[in-house]
Amino acid sequence: MADDLTLTVTLRPAALDARRGIVRLHPEVMAALALRPGDPVRLAGNRVTAGIVARAEATAGRGLLYADDLTLGNLGMRDGGQVTVTPIPVVAAQRVTLTGSAEVVAVVSPEMLRLALLGKVVSTGDDVSLLPQDVLPAAGNRQLVEAARKSLANRVGYAWTSTLLSVTEVSHPAALVTMDTVVAWQDGPVASTPATTPAAAAGAPASTDPEVPPPSLDDLPGLRSQAKELEELLDLGFHHREVLARLGTRVTLGVLISGPSGSGKSALVRAVGAAVGAKVRPVWAPELAALTNSAAAARLRELAAEVRGEQPAVLLISDVEALAPREEPGPISTVFRQVLAATLAEGTAVVCTTSKPESVDPVLRAPELLAVQLTVALPDAAMRREQLSVLTRGMPLAEDVRLDDVAGRTPGFVAADLGALAREAGVRAALRVVAVGEDASPIVTMADFEAALEVVRPTSMAESTLEVAAVTLDDVGDMVEVKQMLTESVLWPLTYPDTFARLGVSPPRGVLLYGPPGCGKTYLVKAIAGTGKANVLSVKGAELLSKWVGDSERAVRELFRRAREAAPTLVFLDEIDALAPARGQGSDGGVTDRVVAALLTELDGVEDLRNVVVIGATNRPDLIDPAMLRPGRLERLVFVPPPDAEARTAILRASSKAVPLDPAVDLVALGADLEGFSAADCAALIRESALSAMRDSLEATTVTAANVATARKRVRASLDPEQVAWLANYAETHQP
Repeated sequence: MADDLTLTVTLRPAALDARRGIVRLHPEVMAALALRPGDPVRLAGNRVTAGIVARAEATAGRGLLYADDLTLGNLGMRDGGQVTVTPIPVVAAQRVTLTGSAEVVAVVSPEMLRLALLGKVVSTGDDVSLLPQDVLPAAGNRQLVEAARKSLANRVGYAWTSTLLSVTEVSHPAALVTMDTVVAWQDGPVASTPATTPAAAAGAPASTDPEVPPPSLDDLPGLRSQAKELEELLDLGFHHREVLARLGTRVTLGVLISGPSGSGKSALVRAVGAAVGAKVRPVWAPELAALTNSAAAARLRELAAEVRGEQPAVLLISDVEALAPREEPGPISTVFRQVLAATLAEGTAVVCTTSKPESVDPVLRAPELLAVQLTVALPDAAMRREQLSVLTRGMPLAEDVRLDDVAGRTPGFVAADLGALAREAGVRAALRVVAVGEDASPIVTMADFEAALEVVRPTSMAESTLEVAAVTLDDVGDMVEVKQMLTESVLWPLTYPDTFARLGVSPPRGVLLYGPPGCGKTYLVKAIAGTGKANVLSVKGAELLSKWVGDSERAVRELFRRAREAAPTLVFLDEIDALAPARGQGSDGGVTDRVVAALLTELDGVEDLRNVVVIGATNRPDLIDPAMLRPGRLERLVFVPPPDAEARTAILRASSKAVPLDPAVDLVALGADLEGFSAADCAALIRESALSAMRDSLEATTVTAANVATARKRVRASLDPEQVAWLANYAETHQP
């Protein structure tokens, strides 16, 4: 066994490890150093730092140490330098102090910071990221780490993934951050530990953020109706109790606000609290859930007592599902309900927020607890335009900046995402100014927003969104009748709901696209999404199915709940025949039967599905339960036929827009010759032609007719004539 080894450090750009303090070694090198995955090591280069070891692939170099750019920076070295690796014992950090930008310090509590650093080995002078170390098992609750990840995205916005902090003090030269580590901002608040008693924590309160001025209600476009309702409730409960007493009634000041992460729920409460003259006391529920049951209960009672002594006051509890989960509620849930009821009885307002209302214990919605429920929906294009106006109010914008276009290209973005987009555009402008000289006049152009749109992605619907491509129905060749039917059935209900209401008719609820594989059903949906600029929720049929009883139905309910909140919304169910087959014929214990029942209830149930259109896609319409195809459900059946010669030519032209074709390539003749080719086959032919040109010469500048002829021999027609004939016959017998 070696005491240490000198290896060559090389950059490992894998997203799994990036900026998480992970270094990878060949398994034989780990054996030589008697290391196991998760062990800490001392790394000596131009600087001395530390990291956590993980196994590299068996094909990795034995003389290499794989690290990310952050570790290279902490070593003070470049790719290819020599680093000495030494095993060190695991030492738990007693205290870690950090510095960061004022914006991050203002919104990230020390408790949240500790969860982000959990399982990392840190040294004084290191730079660390907020990305949780979730590659190797950490000494903590994985659910809490996930809660920290979502809350960081909520509070810091998209920039949380690239934010860097500096370690100014550690209790040991290289120490592991655990749940017992006291984490603090330099000259700022300190995190209490799970073992800390309430008395000991009095000097370091566990749930407070630094004082930040509350936003103005004018700065929260899209939340005016919720703000008005909440302001009326708090004003009545705080300042007009005598009126309620004369009427022989009272008001319960318990409110549950649900909405996507980053949509402004906490900002709404702080703004309304300032408007009614109430002090808002923020609490992050996962902080309390990380404590032992007795410590959490004591801390809850202490917080409630503090708030009751500051009337009028609002106790704001974020991510309340951590304290009162629907599944397996623990002892702390009972204590929380008791404290909640007692606090409300004293006349103090309690506002709880959640981005997952389906995960909150339904008991909290009792009349004497959180009686009022408000929902913050995803903003539509008009609301995003208004939010962008507020966010860019202090920016010098160029004349070419079109905020309407930016708003139209950001479906699924919440306020935090739009804020990150505006900041990224500002950073791009600043970099350009610095490059040409700081004396230049700083101004944000449309090109800066275009560049920002390439890197900033929506966080609110990341689990089930369809990436809206830069295509519209105008880019879809031929299929005039299909496009007309989709325009009437999908775009009109989402774009002109007032017209349907004025004429007293209900718009179509859903559409079924069916046709041979590869003929553009999914592409059509992307084009519809690009044309309508609507929020899009997309799931594969089988993704909603689960072997656990009740999980599949819950997934269906959650999908449509999010669709209602995000309206106008397009819900795309791909491969719907796997999700909604004919009932009574399965051998899965009735799972699909219950899913079909849940779908029918959501599509045509008691709760109205306003400004939501459902599109299903399949190549086996005969397998779908007949009840799904009745009026009020997927009532419009649209056949997407295989492309004819004219359509194939249009597809070839669209696929070769960026391909430098030789003038001798006749796409019209080629399209006529591709009988039996689907749209996907035509696109594959163009790709193969380009690859053929590259095989001939990597310096090739054009794709010749010879390259196309070579590709024609490789790419075969994929359409099955029998299946095409059957689908065409089905279309004739099911004409709308």
